[in-house]
Amino acid sequence: MIRSMSQNIRVRFAPSPTGPLHIGGVRTALYNFLFAQKHGGTCILRIEDTDQARYVPGAESYIIDALEWLGLIPDESVRNPGAYGPYRQSERTGIYSDHVMQLIRGGHAYYAFDTPEELDNMRAREMNRGIHSPKYDQHVRKSMKNSLTLDPAKVKQLLDNDTPFVVRMKVPEDRTISFSDVIRGEVRFHTSELDDKVILKADGFPTYHLANVVDDRLMRISHVIRGEEWLSSTAHHVLLYEGFGWLEAIPVFAHLPLILKPTGKGKLSKRDGAKFGFPVFPLDWYDKKEKTTYDGFREKGFLPEALLNFIALLGWNPGTDQEIFNRDELAEAFSLENINKSGAQFDFDKAKWFNQQYILQMNPKALGDFVKDDIENAYEIQIDPNKLLTIIELLQPRVEFVDEIVAKANIFFRKPEELDVKVLSKKYKSENYGHFLQIVDDLHNLSSWTTDAITASIKGLISSKTLKFGDILPPLRIWLTGEASGPDLFTIIQVLGREESIARLREGLLMTKNSKQDA
Repeated sequence: MIRSMSQNIRVRFAPSPTGPLHIGGVRTALYNFLFAQKHGGTCILRIEDTDQARYVPGAESYIIDALEWLGLIPDESVRNPGAYGPYRQSERTGIYSDHVMQLIRGGHAYYAFDTPEELDNMRAREMNRGIHSPKYDQHVRKSMKNSLTLDPAKVKQLLDNDTPFVVRMKVPEDRTISFSDVIRGEVRFHTSELDDKVILKADGFPTYHLANVVDDRLMRISHVIRGEEWLSSTAHHVLLYEGFGWLEAIPVFAHLPLILKPTGKGKLSKRDGAKFGFPVFPLDWYDKKEKTTYDGFREKGFLPEALLNFIALLGWNPGTDQEIFNRDELAEAFSLENINKSGAQFDFDKAKWFNQQYILQMNPKALGDFVKDDIENAYEIQIDPNKLLTIIELLQPRVEFVDEIVAKANIFFRKPEELDVKVLSKKYKSENYGHFLQIVDDLHNLSSWTTDAITASIKGLISSKTLKFGDILPPLRIWLTGEASGPDLFTIIQVLGREESIARLREGLLMTKNSKQDA
């Protein structure tokens, strides 16, 4: 359901700064960006901060910083204003007030002066009547204190006296509201299911329902791509478009499925991340109320390109077996029609696999430049570029996260604090003690310190003495690194250098020999 390409395609990502950007929000942003990119359109970032009670300081900056880290840079935003600003809804209150008055004058909205106590009493009455989910609707409004039931003079008096009020939509009776959704097809709601939504709160700020409709119209939004939690509210939005006389410009709707818990039951939440040990936010987020830091994908060592590739496939199917897409390939393949209706189950192992694939694809030198400062800071060294490149080539195939390279690089800069004694006890044989000494002497006298020369020296001795590789190489590796497995042993020796390799081998050999004798 793409409108004529002669029409300017404009989409928006419109988060509320009530907390950090969830992975579901990242996916919504991504789909909007991909759609705009594919059709040569514009993607704007609008900050919907009208819910002042839930506003969280720092959340807006977090959202923008997260999008920038991901490479999702909007064409228009609070940081890059265009012709349709302001892009922060709290700066547009005058616009909303004018539009509210238009709805009231047209008979599509009304003042409601009900106090919190009166609303509570109404809900109690409705529940006593067997209504399990009471709502302020076309039936209830007739018994409440509003401009539809009060004398006009009384309404004027209340307004003149600054009596607190809200403005509610006047939902028409006995109608079916229908709209087309790209993902879900034709959607219908009967007005008996709808309540008279508050569109202007007592604090003078609009609710989401009014603000998003007005802004989408004034910002010339052609397609509204958002989460399925807004599907049930879209009937109200259609009524607002009708009330304003904007039905000819109503946008195309596409409501995205949920991202589900790893179990597949229920919406993925930050609690799930804490419970199962994976992030659900793009960047670290410190919750001041809870005094808890929630991990971010960036701090966990994810590459932004890998994260976007993973998220893109949570609910969207390209129609092929291809899994690895760069940004341009994603945009080219993306279509709203191929988004699934059902929720997508979050799989952290799959996310790690994507990250690993992107690390494997990176140019080793570029990857080295990426981690160079971290390695130098971690080990308080200045690393030779050639040595760094060799280390990267050794570790690149063995990590899922970039920061693992820094941790695994410790074998090159720190002597092992502990040895894998369990493997040593099986692999070290005292009758080979002299052969190990010979290996150390041969390395000491080796004329050319290259991986090929080191390999030839050690393998040559093993062959000439008719030894088993499994009896010789594992102890050498453990004495050098402390571990029974890892990158190519002979390249490790070359990178460590002659002096360091020989020192570690002699120390490890002597320690093992003595422990065997003590046993």
